[in-house]
Amino acid sequence: MVSALLAQSNSVWLPTDASTLAPEYDSLFYFVLWTSVVIFVGVVAAMVWFAYKYRRQSPDERPELVEESKLMEISWVVIPTILVLIVFTWGFRAFIKFGVAPPDAYQIDVRAQQWSWLFTYPDGTQSSELHVPVDRPVRLKMNSTDVLHSFAVPAFRIKQDVLPNRYSYVWFESTKTGTFKVYCTEYCGTQHSGMLADVVVQSQSDFEQWLQEAGTPEDMPLPELGQRVYQQQGCQACHSLDGSRMVGPTLQNAYGTERQFADGSSTVADENYLRQSILNPGERVVEGYQNVMPASYSSLSDRQVNALVAFIKEQSDAAEGTTAANSSQPPLQGSAAQ
Repeated sequence: MVSALLAQSNSVWLPTDASTLAPEYDSLFYFVLWTSVVIFVGVVAAMVWFAYKYRRQSPDERPELVEESKLMEISWVVIPTILVLIVFTWGFRAFIKFGVAPPDAYQIDVRAQQWSWLFTYPDGTQSSELHVPVDRPVRLKMNSTDVLHSFAVPAFRIKQDVLPNRYSYVWFESTKTGTFKVYCTEYCGTQHSGMLADVVVQSQSDFEQWLQEAGTPEDMPLPELGQRVYQQQGCQACHSLDGSRMVGPTLQNAYGTERQFADGSSTVADENYLRQSILNPGERVVEGYQNVMPASYSSLSDRQVNALVAFIKEQSDAAEGTTAANSSQPPLQGSAAQ
């Protein structure tokens, strides 16, 4: 009953709560808030009353001797101690609940990198959006390929650091269908504020249908598959498709144009150059840009790399009139995919 009275979803303080963890956190937050308000008002009121009651009314007036009150001294030690113990016990129970996922939780792997999230499901399906079933515990196994990130979903009241070279975990059970935002809450570079993703909460049947449809058909055209890989791998965080300047060079008209490099050399961006730039981005850095592209793309399959190349070619006027790559096309020269 106390939780129901204290927890106020979608208030001026907190966003809509959408997980089983949220009511307990919200109740604790509002307990601390309103207790602090009551204490603050009481202290200020006492200060004002004492300033008025014991004011000096004439220069010759001497203040009365006020004897200490044992009851008052005991009360301002005991009452704060009780409040601290209540908050500690309440918070510790919530912390334990937050840290231990139910044994039947559905596990999804999360990869963080500058500046995108990638979610991998038990059947191998990958997505740049986190799709989860409603009313079912979900456990996220997370790691970073580069720097420290932090995975946070305010609507679920969860936040957990994501570290390179080790795993961290967080779990939740959503109580509402809908779309909620994932934020990175640890500064991780120039595009930190754009490191966002959607959590799509669906019914169990809709989730299973999405999972079945999200797989990559073998007969999917390479440019279409390349667009999916571009979105899943977070390429849009650094490479625009409309010519606008971002952290990395735009992909608009990238194919078939001359590229100037930081070492003074240049080359025409053909298929082999595009492939090399994906698999070994630090070998030739375009003039005016920094070498910030992670080397993790070397783990892409040969078909995924070919698909990305085909997708990039589609963004270029130089590719018009040429035959689009398809799934039966042999791998490009110089393959280094693992």
